[in-house]
Amino acid sequence: MYKFDPKIIRVGISGCLMGQQVRFDGGHKRSDFCTDQLANHVEFVPFCPEVAIGLGTPRPSIRLISSGEHGEIIAQTAKGVDVTDALRDYGRTMAAQFGGLSGYVLCAKSPSCGMERVRIYHESGKGNVKDGTGIYTTELMKAQPLLPLEEDGRLNDAGLRENFVTRVFALHDWQSLCHEGITAARLIAFHSRYKYLLMAHHRESYLQLGKLLSDLSSKVPAIADTYIAGLMQALSLPVTRNNHTNVLQHLQGYFKRLLSSGQRQELADTISQYHQGIVPLFAPLTLFRHYLKEFPNDYLQQQVYLNPHPEALKLRYGI
Repeated sequence: MYKFDPKIIRVGISGCLMGQQVRFDGGHKRSDFCTDQLANHVEFVPFCPEVAIGLGTPRPSIRLISSGEHGEIIAQTAKGVDVTDALRDYGRTMAAQFGGLSGYVLCAKSPSCGMERVRIYHESGKGNVKDGTGIYTTELMKAQPLLPLEEDGRLNDAGLRENFVTRVFALHDWQSLCHEGITAARLIAFHSRYKYLLMAHHRESYLQLGKLLSDLSSKVPAIADTYIAGLMQALSLPVTRNNHTNVLQHLQGYFKRLLSSGQRQELADTISQYHQGIVPLFAPLTLFRHYLKEFPNDYLQQQVYLNPHPEALKLRYGI
């Protein structure tokens, strides 16, 4: 069992992305971002389903094949060995132990680990489509629907990278709350801290989740389950520049009577420049952090939106 530890953020990862030579050809697909940057802030737990079910390294490659009258998807090696059930069983067994993980990075295009667009070949050998999901990952998704998942290739996109890491840290935050024990007061405090992050991702979800918490006189555990499902779904949605700008303008209002006219203009100009794509999100956020030091505000300082992940990762420098 991979038990939850509030002091450690554990993230599952395809072993080849950590540099392990476990691919079918005996190589690896080491992810520089994961190994050189994110690994400084999380503990990666590597897995290779194909090796785990007994396939050697190197080994015959695996294909997903659409077979039968109903187009059932099977995983078959180049030597014709069906490993579908083995991969499914391993996925189910391991996913049941992943309650202590806060995210998972998968190897793209893999017939076992791919998250999307995995090639599916027709059993006749003629033609293929890129709309499959790896057998192992399919079981992982079923068993752990809240777990943030991302592929190594997609992590090269600045927006997707920031989104994934935000969700990992948010889920770990929630898991810490569950570890401590969920009460009505703690649930409301949690939602309060996520106000502006939720507004940035999906304002409607912020309003809906707030309404959900309006009556916590009973059934707090059931409400909490519904809440976190809604939160993680909302955070999976990409944040638009317009949404970020709207949140920044809301934050600007807290300083309206505290700043000098010059400071107010500088802040307004920086938000406008961000909206126009001239400067990255990091620019207005730096000003907000500066003014928060000068004019402390407990409510704003607890907002996850301002610090959803370690600044050392520089994830908001490019968005």
